[in-house]
Amino acid sequence: MAKRISGGVVHGLPSDLRTALLADSKALELWEDITPLARNEWICWTISVKTPLTRSDHVHRVISELKDGMRRPCCWIGCIHRTDKKISRSVRWVLRRKK
Repeated sequence: MAKRISGGVVHGLPSDLRTALLADSKALELWEDITPLARNEWICWTISVKTPLTRSDHVHRVISELKDGMRRPCCWIGCIHRTDKKISRSVRWVLRRKK
């Protein structure tokens, strides 16, 4: 039977992040201790990249930063995929600048 690991409020847990969490029991314990919204932000931060190398880096950083005491990704604008809330003015500004 596969171990159940919690996902986020919008995003399910991607397989590469799941594998990394299963490989580190301390990181997995910390993952399960954060809120579903915080898990969602980590997942969105991990999958919203352009290259496989950056994604791999983000997966490793999730593990490392959780163990360093971070409960959310630093400097992340938040998940833009949520439909249960409006995107804030500051996030809209950031998204316009990225275009």
